[in-house]
Amino acid sequence: MGRGSSGGKTTKAGYVNKNGQEVVQATDLPGNDHNQVVYVLRCGSCGHRYGANGSDIWQRKCPACGGGAAGLAF
Repeated sequence: MGRGSSGGKTTKAGYVNKNGQEVVQATDLPGNDHNQVVYVLRCGSCGHRYGANGSDIWQRKCPACGGGAAGLAF
């Protein structure tokens, strides 16, 4: 799926950010940012799955191959 393929809603499954990170699904787990929940992201390059706050999706980079911050547990 291409960038913004879900109509620009960064927390919607299928959204891909500018760094190739795709939203897989939301969880019911609390994030570590104010009023956030954890979303599962998948790297378009290496396939690594990791958790991120909804507020961070737009800018996330893969922690395994892209030099991004460590992901949240999910």
